[in-house]
Amino acid sequence: MSIRLRFHGAARTVTGSCYLLEAGSQQLLIDCGMFQGSKTERELNYRPFPFDAGRVNAMILTHAHIDHSGLIPKLVKAGFGGRIHCTPPTVDLCSIMLPDSGYIQEMEVRQLNERRRKRGEEEVDPIYTLEDATKALESFTNTAYEMWFEPVPGIRARFWNAGHLLGSASVEIEVARDGGKPLRLLFSGDIGPDNKMLEQDPEAPVGVDFVICESTYGGRDRFERSEAARRALLAAEVNDAAKRKGALLIPSFAVERTQEIVTDLVALMEQGAVPRANIFIDSPLASKATRIFTKHARELQNGEALSRAFNSDIVRSTESVEDSKALARFTGFRIIVAASGMCEAGRIRHHLKNHLWQPSTTVLLAGFQAQGSLGSILENGAKTVTIMGEVISVKAAIRRIEDYSGHADGPELVQWVKERLPISRSIFLTHGEEQAQIDLEADLHTLDIARDCIVRPRLDDVYELSGEACAFLAAETRPRIDPAMVARLDSSNELADIVLDIQEAVSRAADEKAKAVLLRRIRRALSADGSGGGDRRRPPISGVSRRSRGWDEG
Repeated sequence: MSIRLRFHGAARTVTGSCYLLEAGSQQLLIDCGMFQGSKTERELNYRPFPFDAGRVNAMILTHAHIDHSGLIPKLVKAGFGGRIHCTPPTVDLCSIMLPDSGYIQEMEVRQLNERRRKRGEEEVDPIYTLEDATKALESFTNTAYEMWFEPVPGIRARFWNAGHLLGSASVEIEVARDGGKPLRLLFSGDIGPDNKMLEQDPEAPVGVDFVICESTYGGRDRFERSEAARRALLAAEVNDAAKRKGALLIPSFAVERTQEIVTDLVALMEQGAVPRANIFIDSPLASKATRIFTKHARELQNGEALSRAFNSDIVRSTESVEDSKALARFTGFRIIVAASGMCEAGRIRHHLKNHLWQPSTTVLLAGFQAQGSLGSILENGAKTVTIMGEVISVKAAIRRIEDYSGHADGPELVQWVKERLPISRSIFLTHGEEQAQIDLEADLHTLDIARDCIVRPRLDDVYELSGEACAFLAAETRPRIDPAMVARLDSSNELADIVLDIQEAVSRAADEKAKAVLLRRIRRALSADGSGGGDRRRPPISGVSRRSRGWDEG
């Protein structure tokens, strides 16, 4: 019987987790996540799946984060009729996260279409709607950790606590084979770090045939800190922001990252380690998630501290858009925690638009920033950015803290793999950008793992697992995107940079004559390139980009 594994996401990039396991006539999908980052990668969310959703028999979901679960409503809409297996907390979190994702897409596409109509362009549709997401939840079923279940005939699986997020799991899978031992696979999911505030240390079985291992922070050593050291680092950032007497903006994932940061902020204020200030949680999703975390408090480390923090009178949640907009009227030092963590969508973009140009503002990035995301662009020192079609000067202090990451760092990943040995066949490195995977591969060789046993698959690669050694199969279809553009800045990023450079150069010109000379030079350069830039009937440069089917235009 042929056993094949297809890598349809999180291949040399961090987002879009999606693996298709084929065993004879059975098809089992592991994760179905949304791509984030550059426009090129985000457009994959709108394209058809590279498989027939109607032929997939069942799905296993490692955890609720949108880069693992975010395309499930699209999957169901495309014809998937099987069950989606995950842990009980993951069901609870998806019940709020997927409808929220559908709502945001509807809202942002509505705003986008208003702009497209004014330009005479064709309207676009959201990937899925709130109604689609709500319907998809009917397919979910839950199973506790370390309990075997059979998602499809001939394949059984069980969950192990991955220590990454409430309900997160590594997935052990056994595929029955005629006349022999079952083939054993372990999908790591996202592996949590040691000493995570709310989660236990990760667990998983040993002695499997294949490991599919995440590599987000491959090659990076964040140096393990105690709770006291973590809070001291946060206190230093908060005190520095307070001296500026402006807003401290914390772009944060609504689920778990927000709960961790707010718990520590309240504790620091109670201890007098930082000035007492209002903490605004500007995310209805985060408020709903907090209620779920409180429900599962007994399953969490420091669950009691979390519950106490969110009952504090200095923590305020905003629900309506009007409440969110009203935050712009506040002055002085205050803390605003808002999604999304990579600044790609949600209310944080409005706050960045309102505050980035103010030197009194501090932006504290508290998580991984995918290449091409607004968070990554800010982290890399951009002086100007475009948010919702408006050019914003970056005068705010951009800071970063890594101690709230939900991912194991390089040494912790190596230790996790070491504890899984022996691994009889291959390790596939996924869910990481290329350099992180190269660095992790080099570190894994110190465990005496043979070089040819470590594989770094590309997007849509297919491997045959049933032979004596796993075999790469030639791609059956053309790549959905150029592999060289995965986890890279694309032409959309470059165009935005050029437009900003032109606007800055024109604004610096001494007078109207100098500005006219500069613009004529630009037009001549476009003409020389064969683009017809000398034709005054063409749209201005800022209108050249034809962003197709994306809700993040501008």
